[in-house]
Amino acid sequence: MILADYFYPDPSLGWDLAVQCGVEHAVVRLPETADFDVANAAHWQTVYDRFTSRGITPVVVEPMPNALHDHIKAGDDKRDWAIEKAIAMLPIMERLNIRTICFNFMAHVGWTRTSKTLPERGGAMVTGFDLKDYTPSDAVITAEQLWDNYTYFLKAILPHAEKHGIKLALHPDDPPLPKLGNVSRIMISFENIKKAITMIPSPMLGVTMCQSCYKIMGEDVEKAARAFGDKIFFVHFRNTEGCPVKFRETFHDNGSIDMARMIRVYEEICPDVPVRVDHVPTLNGENPLAAGYGDLGKLFAIGYLKGLLQMANTK
Repeated sequence: MILADYFYPDPSLGWDLAVQCGVEHAVVRLPETADFDVANAAHWQTVYDRFTSRGITPVVVEPMPNALHDHIKAGDDKRDWAIEKAIAMLPIMERLNIRTICFNFMAHVGWTRTSKTLPERGGAMVTGFDLKDYTPSDAVITAEQLWDNYTYFLKAILPHAEKHGIKLALHPDDPPLPKLGNVSRIMISFENIKKAITMIPSPMLGVTMCQSCYKIMGEDVEKAARAFGDKIFFVHFRNTEGCPVKFRETFHDNGSIDMARMIRVYEEICPDVPVRVDHVPTLNGENPLAAGYGDLGKLFAIGYLKGLLQMANTK
């Protein structure tokens, strides 16, 4: 597998630590500032060069820029503009050989937690979700609208993705609940996601195998991975405990998923895809920009993942 890490677009200590851990590939969050135009190849090149000058090769864009994708998912009056901008990204990505976009279809409410300070091993802190503590927004969207908006998006972008060889890797909803307030969610089960990636057949449409989301859904993670097979374009390597209405992150080595087993499975069925650690604990002394993405927690998680990858490749 291709060991990668998640990077914000501006160099930081986290970049240096990742390289020191042996990470050579990047999952890139594009700049979300007014001076960055996703349709401008020169703007992309500037960001790309920042990474390659540090010995890091970008291989995945995650997420699809929210300034575009929020309109696409909601199906509002800026949807067509946003889709055209998203299409304009694809030839640029082709030239830079960045071949995958991780996208989701959570409209109005993205990945959601009700706590960022749940105690974990040794006083580390993790994120968690408890439905009884969730405060709904005023947003409203139905499952039917979401499926319509998703289909509209696929019909528009897939011909261009196929032309430029860019893979669209669908991430499950997190948490995988049918509703958060009056906001419906549709990517909440293996069957729904299977429907989502087969309704318009394309070699460029597949999944981000965020294994904990499938575990929280109640799915058999290995069975789901084997069923997706070569439709797995990208792996989020994380571990959790719980169910859709109440769950928590864990250290990668002490949750409900057999992590060693899953690495063996991925090496068997999708050995050439990028994998990154996700939602790491916050360790003592850290105050990360985003909960679940602290540098110290990543050090542990990347080392653990590297060990499992080495094990899986030892004959």
